[in-house]
Amino acid sequence: MLSRRGFLELAAAAPALAQTGGNVEDVPVVDLHQHTHYSGRTDEEMIAHQKTMGISMSVLLPAGSKFGLAADAFGNDSCVALARKYPKQFVFFANELPDIPETKKVIEKYLKLGAKGIGEQKFHVDSDSKPMRLIADIAKHHHVPVLMHFQHDTYNLAIERFHNLLKAYPTVNFIGHAQTFWSNIDKNCKQDVLYPKGPVTPGGITDRLLSDYPNMWGDLSAGSGLNALLRDEEHARGFLDRHQDRLIYGSDCSDKDGQGEKCSGSQQLEAVKRLSPNAAATRKMLRENAVKLLKL
Repeated sequence: MLSRRGFLELAAAAPALAQTGGNVEDVPVVDLHQHTHYSGRTDEEMIAHQKTMGISMSVLLPAGSKFGLAADAFGNDSCVALARKYPKQFVFFANELPDIPETKKVIEKYLKLGAKGIGEQKFHVDSDSKPMRLIADIAKHHHVPVLMHFQHDTYNLAIERFHNLLKAYPTVNFIGHAQTFWSNIDKNCKQDVLYPKGPVTPGGITDRLLSDYPNMWGDLSAGSGLNALLRDEEHARGFLDRHQDRLIYGSDCSDKDGQGEKCSGSQQLEAVKRLSPNAAATRKMLRENAVKLLKL
């Protein structure tokens, strides 16, 4: 079910869509994945970046109290401040390391301030570990999703066991992201290859998770998401078709321009539109799925 706000925004876009036969260029896009101070980029530069890409609403994902998500990203307070300043352009998630004493207190503080989810969880723990079960417990209690960065031997380890968490928490929605999530669309994936090239053999871990578990979602952002589509466009068309109800567009790019070869977000936006099976599916991935999942 769409919220009243989401319904009104879609209704406002309806006349233009009707005139163009459902032209996806007129969809007010939600970007699931952005950061404040990403690689030193200022708030003003990020706002301009999003405007150039044509984004109507961006989700700000904070770092925890350490590490800066390996991207010099700022934390919870930075995201809250920007969302409060521009409430029509930004919403925010809550985040903290999953394996420190302060985890629950910090995350719940920002959920109570209006965070729409938890993440980006990008820390060196097993994906089905006790710390991640704590994160899932918090998400279950507050009815919010968890966005996870899977990267072999680095963050959210052992993706092959992640189904255990999905089974244990069927009412919690998990959003997969990053290199190891997207390389595993391929049944023949080599786990230590983060940006594989060439044809994809269907039936990889990610494909199965999205097919078998209704609480598994996919964040299409970053170079990893873009690579997953462009490495085998025939496979990508089928993948987007069968998982169109649980894939969400995100940019996760740190450039300042919002266009060109350095901006993976604008390239992914073009790729989703081009490879999507139809305009209805494109609207789901660019907006409607995010509105539904985050209750926007």
